[in-house]
Amino acid sequence: MKIPIIPIGNSKGIRLSKTLIEKYDFKDSVELILNEEYLIIKPVVEPRINWESAFKEMHENGDDKLIIPDVFEDEDLEL
Repeated sequence: MKIPIIPIGNSKGIRLSKTLIEKYDFKDSVELILNEEYLIIKPVVEPRINWESAFKEMHENGDDKLIIPDVFEDEDLEL
């Protein structure tokens, strides 16, 4: 795909179509990965977003119990 570089104030930039923005789930900002020969534009990913509220809800529901004990019965701690 070939797109023009356009003036934006004292700078220059590119304009992405609404279709591309929606397809790649771009929001308010993007991540640029710089290579010697090309750029990669990708959406900003926040992998732990809303974890705090999810953990709080788990605690309120009693779902935050250990599945595996911290210390196993056959574990030798005197090494």
